[in-house]
Amino acid sequence: MKKIVLACLFLLCGLTVSAQKFAYVDTEYILKHLPDYKSSQTQLEGLSQQYQKDVDQLFAEVDKMYRAYQADQVLLTDDMRKRRENEIIEKEKKAKEIQRQKFGPEGDLFQMRTKLLKPIQEKVAKAVGEVAKIKYLDFVFDKSSESTMMIYASASFDISNDVIVKLGFKPGTVVK
Repeated sequence: MKKIVLACLFLLCGLTVSAQKFAYVDTEYILKHLPDYKSSQTQLEGLSQQYQKDVDQLFAEVDKMYRAYQADQVLLTDDMRKRRENEIIEKEKKAKEIQRQKFGPEGDLFQMRTKLLKPIQEKVAKAVGEVAKIKYLDFVFDKSSESTMMIYASASFDISNDVIVKLGFKPGTVVK
């Protein structure tokens, strides 16, 4: 009798607990397969290098002004010294402001990155959602995300290649 009661109890517990299906994707791996992403990254790198070159040039001018000031300092009157110091300070403030405008959290580079990458990220997220629905998955984690820690992940749960196929590309053919 006890065996029957235990068997019924285990059966009831088994019926009430529904298994949740988990999977993960590696978005870095997926993005490497997308020509749009590679093109956007190349464009952003070029823009970043140009901005950095412009900012470096401004700071080089400030440095040049400062070295010239140091060389001439003993020959300058107090009034001339203060004027040159103010010119150097203003030039440095201008350079820092331009650096902030280009590289800051609301800067040109950040805005361009958002403009170029947001449609790609939305496309990938939509494909992940569609694959998850087809495979009846409850949760999909991003393996490459810094906020999600996965200590172990069985390769049988990786649906990255399915997402790449869904996006219309061939897995294993990384864009160069």
